[in-house]
Amino acid sequence: MKITIAAVGKLKEKYLKEGIAEYVKRLSRFADIELVEVEDEHAPDSLSPAQESQVKHREGERVLRKIKEGSYIILLDLAGQHTTSEGFAAKLESIMLSGNSHITFIIGGSLGLDQSLISVANHRICLSKMTFPHQLARLILLEQTYRAFKIMKNETYHK
Repeated sequence: MKITIAAVGKLKEKYLKEGIAEYVKRLSRFADIELVEVEDEHAPDSLSPAQESQVKHREGERVLRKIKEGSYIILLDLAGQHTTSEGFAAKLESIMLSGNSHITFIIGGSLGLDQSLISVANHRICLSKMTFPHQLARLILLEQTYRAFKIMKNETYHK
């Protein structure tokens, strides 16, 4: 199984890099993990709706170029499906059992997602009703993916 996490923006915070590295290491016994970052657009606070749309579109195009053909695409989206850790594990298991050997998770930039990304997604999930920085979403996604594999394998992991 191959899992790609494609995210807008560079990760700068040391504590996030360390946490992500830890979960990539843990996940490596279950899947081949690839982290892909694309450049984010400069977006001052005073953008018009049209300018916001242009920023999201440019970021979306960069992400789309990184998606491998045939990959099952899961978009992290505030309007996506809410689920439990067990439900997330069941979804991943279902994807794998249906013959998909590559899953790509997409995390958009600070302004959100372009329609071009929404339209190619096979599935959309929401990590929480709470708002997180998109950089922190990478760590949360990796932890939940690790937890999902532990659930699928019936292995103990803290609850």
